[in-house]
Amino acid sequence: MTTRKLNRILIANRGEIALRVLRTVRDLGATSILPYTPEDLLSPAAELADEAYALPEGSTYTDAAALLALAQAQGVDAIHPGYGFLAEDPAFARAVIAAGITWVGPSPVAMEALGDKLSARATAERAGVAPVPGITSPVTSPQTVIDFAALHGYPVVLKRTDGGGGRGITVLHSDDEARSTPAFDSAQAGGATLVLEKLVTAARHVETQCARDGAGAFAVVSTRDCTLQRRNQKLLEEAPAPFLPAGVHERLVEASRSLLETVGYVGVATCEFLLTPAGELWFLEVNPRLQVEHCVSEEVTGTDLVETQLRIAAGGPLGEVPAPRGHSIELRITCEDPFRGMAPATGAITRLRWPAGPGIRIESGVSEGDEVTPLFDPLLAKIVVTGSSREQALSRCRRALAETVVEGVTVCTPLHEHVLTRPELTGVDAQGGLGVTTRWIEEEVLPVLAAPAAEGEVPGLGTVPTPPLPQSGPGQRTRSTYVIELNGRRLSLTLPDGILGGPGARHNVGARPHRAPQPLRGRASRLPRGTAEAAGAAGATGDADGTIVAPMQAIVTRISTSEGSRVRQGDLLVVLESMKMENYVHAPHDGQVTAVPVTAGQTVGAGDPLVTLAPQSETSQQEA
Repeated sequence: MTTRKLNRILIANRGEIALRVLRTVRDLGATSILPYTPEDLLSPAAELADEAYALPEGSTYTDAAALLALAQAQGVDAIHPGYGFLAEDPAFARAVIAAGITWVGPSPVAMEALGDKLSARATAERAGVAPVPGITSPVTSPQTVIDFAALHGYPVVLKRTDGGGGRGITVLHSDDEARSTPAFDSAQAGGATLVLEKLVTAARHVETQCARDGAGAFAVVSTRDCTLQRRNQKLLEEAPAPFLPAGVHERLVEASRSLLETVGYVGVATCEFLLTPAGELWFLEVNPRLQVEHCVSEEVTGTDLVETQLRIAAGGPLGEVPAPRGHSIELRITCEDPFRGMAPATGAITRLRWPAGPGIRIESGVSEGDEVTPLFDPLLAKIVVTGSSREQALSRCRRALAETVVEGVTVCTPLHEHVLTRPELTGVDAQGGLGVTTRWIEEEVLPVLAAPAAEGEVPGLGTVPTPPLPQSGPGQRTRSTYVIELNGRRLSLTLPDGILGGPGARHNVGARPHRAPQPLRGRASRLPRGTAEAAGAAGATGDADGTIVAPMQAIVTRISTSEGSRVRQGDLLVVLESMKMENYVHAPHDGQVTAVPVTAGQTVGAGDPLVTLAPQSETSQQEA
């Protein structure tokens, strides 16, 4: 094999995955290059990168042209996309390759064959791997759903082909729901296609962490179980997948091998399946990138999957993959309120303490003072816990949660604490397997947590006072580190206090750690400890005057009504997106829209008005 030397690697991402990749880049002796937006100027990833450069004003991490221009300007050898953003965009991959830069991922052709849900179903059929029962063609009308359900029964699920991470999924239970669902209008407005499948309700979510090199060498690094989910997004993952029935491991390996060979896949991938109590194995999808939960596979094998990606991308061999030893569990710490149905929460992190000790690994991209906004997904950190056995790993999970402190923003740790006491997860059911399914969190756990909250028994999250920052003693001249931008490049400058001017001097820089950062370009990325009130998603949905308000801080992605329109109860009014989750706002009653004070693309806070709806009786009286 001919290998290439990758000396300068641009990481086209942010947060914990950017940190994860740049650490491996540093281990390999290469230079890490990180683009960032103003919100991430003071992020840990920007601090640790060898070189960090500001994206052009108004650009984001999905601005392919800006990222490629930066890569060319800085002479990079490779681009690692992380996950999310442009990681599964074959057009971006093609542009990178056309520019003579190594793309750390599969070929654009393989991405197209596997990244789209329709083409993935067709690929699975060619590979002889059974997908979940469904239709391998676009669904454009409710009648197609009704006809399919007449044969296979309800519930069924509509999936947007441009969805991902649990977004764009609609579950239907009846013909009436099929006729009234906003999914068709929403997909058409967004230029997306819908896929129809039977909803497999009583199943585990199992997957294989795979790798395949350019010579065709293939390995399953480990299996994983990712059954614990909410809104089709994973919360707890473990490796290897426990309590697999006889023969299932071998079937998983062969199915995964066939899928990747069929498309000539080169790189690291995850093949996902549903496993029913009867032993049926249904193909879900292939993720042509690194997964959030890759850490548990690394922990049980001692493999660095980022290094594997870079080695294969450079033309190197897969090499020997160690057999799994022990057990590893990943707890995703997200900004969601388990007492309110996992509603997204925002705010400033006023205090942060992660656990430590034997078997504990933390993957996080945030620090105290960071602002959690609806612009990105709700993941704060991953607590990865490993033991010599599953029992030891579970015990260490409980210790890790007891040591974890996050204040200023609501997080999901009470849910993890609860599920780790439940025998369905910790024990073995009567059939010799786990007693959980992909619907278990939503159907069995969240209602239990919500019950006391509805009765007012769950205290609200408050700001805990923090001690003042240490002051300098007599005779000491303290220093402050300032973050500056010079020709678009992020640099740190440490100076004795007072050297930049006396009291009242103004500087367009950010400083740490002895004083609160100053806002750059008028935008503070980090707030001093103890100054921000705790924040979470508000529960209000409407006021007495007919005003329907946002239940959380979010971005308005679509408005389906207008002033003067008549609507029926249940009609879709507004679509919100918060932390990569879609939230549909429906009309609570019949009436006429009298005001729509928001526009598409606008950011709204919890309790902000979205639509004013006069009841039908009022509008009838006015017309009379």
